[in-house]
Amino acid sequence: MTLSEPPLLPGQRRERLLADLHTHGTLRVSEIARALGVTTVTVRRDIAQLADEGAIERVHGGIRLPRGGDGQPHLRVAVAEPGRAGGADESSLPAVGMVVPSLDYYWPEIIRGARDAAPDAGVRIVLRGSSYDDVADVRRQTTWLLETAGIQGLLIAPPTLGEQAAQLIDWLAGLDIPVVFLERTATVGVYHEHVESVSTDHAFGASLAVRHLAARGHRRVGFLASASSPHTPAVRRGWQQTVADIDLDPDTPELISPDHRDPRWDAEIDRGIDAWLATGTTALLAHSDREAISLVTRCEERGIGVPGDLAVVAFDDEVAGLANPTLSAIRPAKYTIGESAMQLLSQRILDPARPVHRVLISPQLIVRDSSGTRQ
Repeated sequence: MTLSEPPLLPGQRRERLLADLHTHGTLRVSEIARALGVTTVTVRRDIAQLADEGAIERVHGGIRLPRGGDGQPHLRVAVAEPGRAGGADESSLPAVGMVVPSLDYYWPEIIRGARDAAPDAGVRIVLRGSSYDDVADVRRQTTWLLETAGIQGLLIAPPTLGEQAAQLIDWLAGLDIPVVFLERTATVGVYHEHVESVSTDHAFGASLAVRHLAARGHRRVGFLASASSPHTPAVRRGWQQTVADIDLDPDTPELISPDHRDPRWDAEIDRGIDAWLATGTTALLAHSDREAISLVTRCEERGIGVPGDLAVVAFDDEVAGLANPTLSAIRPAKYTIGESAMQLLSQRILDPARPVHRVLISPQLIVRDSSGTRQ
């Protein structure tokens, strides 16, 4: 491609783009912008229109001629605009990738929220499962979506701890497609610019739990959380801050435990229970449900009553209501998180120049048997 001279009108730009595409077969967004002397935002808008007309296909970082076609414009069945999906065949809709760390705990409802919002956004979701901490696998799944599925946007919950995770986040933020983080927040670059995200206000959820237990008369509210959860720092921060704000005893023990399936779990939880009993701790915030249920089971084995001796509020509310006793819990608005993330991504696709949004969604307190009636 060669540099254009005077600025081209939108129609002329698109004609020039198609002509160069016929010559080269594929083009990158950065190459098009440089050749036409316009911004990448302008190029993406031209690409969006040509893709909607079926004249081109988007690929990771650029465009190509449609497979099996001659590249001439033709009307598509559906376009990536809110409210225009109608009854179109889902396979004809532009693809949006979604990479989540679990397909059977916590994330199914988030997935459902995003899936339900996709038709109104005029897109379809291509889902990939990964893991909470395998950076290489998250990159591999994302690369597959970019190179094979030809996604035009990405919803993802990447690992956030460690140097490799930081490199992954930089890579994700630098992609040529819009990216929205799910239940994760991050900053990139020398100015620590935020990545677009939708997440639960975990600190506020912890505050709800502590205030609920304090209203039941508990003055010592302890803390238990899994070291493997990416949300533990925010939940812990909310617990600490609320204990200070409402003047509860600040010396109540906390335990950041290994995973409940870890061989060290029994010894660690016994150590925590001993510390809570020794200090007169009468209530506990436990993150997540699995740790909370394992704690209650261990208390039962040791003859410690819940809620009589130790009131418990769980954080996640995936299976807390199935425990015995049923567990009071903080319930993230999982469906709304998925739905809101899909809406945010579709808005970004339509308007690449809009300001970055960081959406915090408040969870709610579900009161059940385990937080007792102590006054």
